[in-house]
Amino acid sequence: MTTDPDALLPPYDGIKLADVRMVKSDQDAADALAALSSTDVLGFDTESKPTFLKGEQSTGPHLVQLATDEVAYLFQIGAKPSVEVLKAVLESKTILKVGFGLKDDLLRLQSKLGIDTHNVLDLSNALRKGERNTLGAKTAVARFFGQKLQKSKKITTTNWSLPRLSDKQILYAADDAHVALRVYRRWRSDQAAAKSAP
Repeated sequence: MTTDPDALLPPYDGIKLADVRMVKSDQDAADALAALSSTDVLGFDTESKPTFLKGEQSTGPHLVQLATDEVAYLFQIGAKPSVEVLKAVLESKTILKVGFGLKDDLLRLQSKLGIDTHNVLDLSNALRKGERNTLGAKTAVARFFGQKLQKSKKITTTNWSLPRLSDKQILYAADDAHVALRVYRRWRSDQAAAKSAP
């Protein structure tokens, strides 16, 4: 019987609930826009209510997550405020957005909200290093931090369209965006160190 080597790794210490902001008002949106617009790179992800029936179409995204180095901002689609902040940030050509497995996220944002996201780096492809398969967040966290990212299927398949999300849902969603940014920063730091090495 073989043991999954990742199972022996210490757990990844994710973002704290105190560092997550649910954008619920116009003032929240203004604060989020100011913070998100003043950074060079953002962690990015979306969540959609899962579909279980054959042929059922997703109505997502229901939640969009954008993270700076310090704070993750969560936007519930369909709730106040409007998506203008998301549109401004995601369509910006000067702010880099990084995440894992973003193809469906980008398609849904365009289809549902009319947002044409620019300047996006999908780490699943960028970190492959010639490997056959794309790289997920769990593998990247193990590789760069020597830690195990907890990805609960139970949380993944919860209803993301609920008007009030649980703390577990909020942390899971925030981590998805924040961990992408942390991996990106570490990857670029390692690249710079390798270039400067004698």
